[in-house]
Amino acid sequence: MHPESASTWPAPAKLNLFLQITGRRDDGYHLLQTVFQLLDWGDAISLAPRSDGRIQRLGGPPGVAEEDDLSVRSARLLQRATGCAVGVDITLDKRIPQGGGFGGGSSDAATVLCALNALWGCELGEDALAELAVQLGADVPVFVRGRTAWAEGVGESLRPLDLPGRWFVLVDAGVHLSTAELFQAPELTRNAPPLTMADFASDLVGRNAFDAPARARSPLLAELLHALRARAAGGLTGTGGGCFAMVDTKEQAEALAGDLARFGRCIVAKGVNRSPLHDRLEAWRAERSAAPAGA
Repeated sequence: MHPESASTWPAPAKLNLFLQITGRRDDGYHLLQTVFQLLDWGDAISLAPRSDGRIQRLGGPPGVAEEDDLSVRSARLLQRATGCAVGVDITLDKRIPQGGGFGGGSSDAATVLCALNALWGCELGEDALAELAVQLGADVPVFVRGRTAWAEGVGESLRPLDLPGRWFVLVDAGVHLSTAELFQAPELTRNAPPLTMADFASDLVGRNAFDAPARARSPLLAELLHALRARAAGGLTGTGGGCFAMVDTKEQAEALAGDLARFGRCIVAKGVNRSPLHDRLEAWRAERSAAPAGA
């Protein structure tokens, strides 16, 4: 097989519009309820299949060793699972802040898994890809499924959710909190009453079980959350130090980003119900089927 030219694939960011802990399993994992909101903005990954079977990273996030990079681990997992003899060169254009709870590493892993499944001709179904994805991290399946979703369990039980196309401001104040430490925080609520998908409404947006522990550990985060909530619905996303605000229009989002810029990097993005990755996969398959035989 001759190496193909490189193709570029989106790896969208996500937000946890709310997050609560409803209990704990016997194995120690916490049971969560959350809404994963996919965005129209994120990382971009260039993939160039190679005929010698080697998987290598040509560009990736600083400070992350190649063997720890989720995009590389994802490619190797798919290769092992399918017995595929093709390799790939991976180049990552990292835009999503690392460690902020915006889903960057998980999304990168899912994009490599789904795109290589197509490029390598493995053609695993979505369920099979999602089973592989959970080996890479609890948030990876939501990106493989490619839908904004209501999530339960440890994040693996997903139900698609159609939400209005709201605009968001993502704020990265450079605060990095230890997830393990937050889970052990005495002020963490671990037994919230379970909600149903029908209970989700805009007044839940920004509620996050990790809010109090995060504020207690970072005065900057406490100040940011106060300023943010005085202007819009929003709060923490995930267990990271990243925050978000939700508004109705792009103009409102841009004005709010200007207001909050003193706290750190602000990004304006639109919420989408279907992942840009799945739009790209659909377009790629349509191009391939329309191409003349032998092209």
